[in-house]
Amino acid sequence: MQSGFLYIDLGSGMMKIKKLSIGFIGAGRVGITLGRYFFAKNQKIAGYYSKTYSNTRQAAEFTQSPACRSVEEILNQSEIVFITVPDSNIYEVYLQLKNYDLRNKILCHCSGALSADIFNDIYALGAYGFSVHPVFAIDDKTESYKDMPNAFFTIEGSNEKMYVIENLLQELGNNYQIIEANQKQQYHTALVMASNLAIGLYHMSAKLLEDCGFDEEAVQNALSPLYLYNAVNLSEKGCCQALTGPIDRNDLSTVQKHINVLESFGNEEYLSTYNALSRELIKIAKQKYPDMNYSEMENLLSSPNS
Repeated sequence: MQSGFLYIDLGSGMMKIKKLSIGFIGAGRVGITLGRYFFAKNQKIAGYYSKTYSNTRQAAEFTQSPACRSVEEILNQSEIVFITVPDSNIYEVYLQLKNYDLRNKILCHCSGALSADIFNDIYALGAYGFSVHPVFAIDDKTESYKDMPNAFFTIEGSNEKMYVIENLLQELGNNYQIIEANQKQQYHTALVMASNLAIGLYHMSAKLLEDCGFDEEAVQNALSPLYLYNAVNLSEKGCCQALTGPIDRNDLSTVQKHINVLESFGNEEYLSTYNALSRELIKIAKQKYPDMNYSEMENLLSSPNS
């Protein structure tokens, strides 16, 4: 059973704070995943609203909460409203909400790229705006919530009500970082480089293997264990200790052979990607082996023909 109160240890005693009801506008993967996760962690779920009622009902049933038929209904039942729609629709939803009394409401969107500034005049309405972004790949409506305890969150928005969102994440047990609005674009770029662009790098590797005669199954069998083991090492040990390969051992001969292969492969993007990432690896290797001289490797990877 969901408790109606949150208890916070102040050292000198426990303070009881009323839990706020959380509603969702949008019943896609993010909305359903967060709602189910919040429900599993004994938060008060006020319900769902989506343009398509069948989606609303599915989300509501999955979180044992009300299925609302209008923006006004979900707004009236919620003290915190999570707007879990595509980025391009967040402002449109906000314009709808402005037609109602928003005093003391907390509006949250879950975009990684957009800041809370999208709620451009929210203070004049007596409300508070946040971006609350889970650094997590939510790919399944009904299963992803199970892995949410491992998700890291970033919060950005109203200083006045920051403690409310912090209390929520603390009760959930998730790690989080508060960032500023002017940092959102750089923050999101970093996440894309670590996740989406890694898929592009994997795809390049697959194409090189296919050119060696590997079929799709053989590519997966070859690369998946390598990729997963490296990812585990990286996450557990950090960049320096996870680094292996020719840059790590300052192997000029092997790196030159790689450059020759990529030049003959005929795709300049592959070669430029290899060079750029290898130069980044040199920086890591220098930290790992401060007494090793990487000047020849640097020259090799910065020459016009490399």
